[in-house]
Amino acid sequence: MDTARFWAAADRHVIRSGPPFTPRIIESASGTYIFDSDGAAILDFTSGQMSAVLGHCHPEIAETVSSTVANLDHLYTGMLSRPVVDFSVRLAATLPAQLSKTMLLSTGGEANEAAIKMAKLYTGKYEVIAFDHSWHGMTSGAASLTYSAGHQGYGPPMPGTMTFPTPNAYRSPFRRPDGSHDWESELDYGFQLIDRQSAGSLAAFLVEPILSSGGIIELPVGYLARLRELCDARGMLIILDEAQTGLGRTGTMYAFERDGVAPDLLTLSKTLGAGLPVSAMVTSEEIEATCHDRGYLFFTTHGADPLAAAVALTTLTVIQRDDLAQRAAKLGDHLRQRLIELQLRYQVIGDVRGRGLLQGIELVTDPVERTPADLLGAAVIEECLRLGLHINIVQLPGMGAIFRIAPPLTIDQADLDRGLDMLDEAFSSVLDQPTFRRSCR
Repeated sequence: MDTARFWAAADRHVIRSGPPFTPRIIESASGTYIFDSDGAAILDFTSGQMSAVLGHCHPEIAETVSSTVANLDHLYTGMLSRPVVDFSVRLAATLPAQLSKTMLLSTGGEANEAAIKMAKLYTGKYEVIAFDHSWHGMTSGAASLTYSAGHQGYGPPMPGTMTFPTPNAYRSPFRRPDGSHDWESELDYGFQLIDRQSAGSLAAFLVEPILSSGGIIELPVGYLARLRELCDARGMLIILDEAQTGLGRTGTMYAFERDGVAPDLLTLSKTLGAGLPVSAMVTSEEIEATCHDRGYLFFTTHGADPLAAAVALTTLTVIQRDDLAQRAAKLGDHLRQRLIELQLRYQVIGDVRGRGLLQGIELVTDPVERTPADLLGAAVIEECLRLGLHINIVQLPGMGAIFRIAPPLTIDQADLDRGLDMLDEAFSSVLDQPTFRRSCR
């Protein structure tokens, strides 16, 4: 099928589910590169859909899939296999002692649904809170708690869902006298709003340690500890969604380790499967036992699949053996320094934020007014792709164009620098165009 027929067939038969498709036909991938139908190599700064932490087509993942599917691929959900138990044991060893019970699933939305249902059953309550820039999945309950996009036109959300101010240090109106972000007052204000709205049935707070799709917004140091106190005072559980931050990406195995605050329930997905559809929900023995006694039901087609478990176990093994969390921390420091250098060179970069190999920059047309620079962001993305770099952009109401940088944890410094050089070149080229010379000052 030639290129014209390919796109005609796609237009005729493929459902569009979001932004326009990237105008390239992807044929293969290896390591940190994807290759299109013209043979062009494209450096992948998004790890696929923020998932391929070991790079594309990692040989040990390929071997695991090949050997497992030839022996034991899929079972009745009520049956257990050695890969599932081996993975659960291995995962528990990476977590605080109380997080010892695991449910294996397929997607992040599914894992969040499982956690939400468990939190409701355990507490006997039904209200769940999430940040106003959150993204937790596209299934019904998870989508109801996804406030960054996609709420209009689909009818009523899940009952009891509430939104909470995201602690965005760059744009928050809560300021101390010295101009710094007053996240403590913002957090207290958020709960004042919740307490006024609540019917007295607060079950859980669903939290991302770094809101990735919401604009690479990192919770301030101390925020999670204070959130724990406020949730405990209301008899609420904390569900941490580490779909994008878990398994080494932020420089520690889990992002919550920085704060020393363990959740009641933890969900993992994207990074867990190294690009394949694997997710998990983890909780304590006490919560699991109570919910089991109350008849907890979450019986899905691919729950406890041996193939998914084998892939997840291999992902964990490679990350730990190759010390990829520490590697992400080291490369993350280098990435941060390079991004700050770009910020000094281009005043349209209003903010640099994130941690490890999950960082971002926010573009503005005016660094004082912080006016969003959506058109500039789109132009830079297009130029990056032309140069051979795939990088993701988030555009949310009231915020500038936010570039998400999340390459595989296996990327070497040379490729990291090569990608940043292409980003630099793209900024230089686009900002030299008359349109942006006039609009960006």
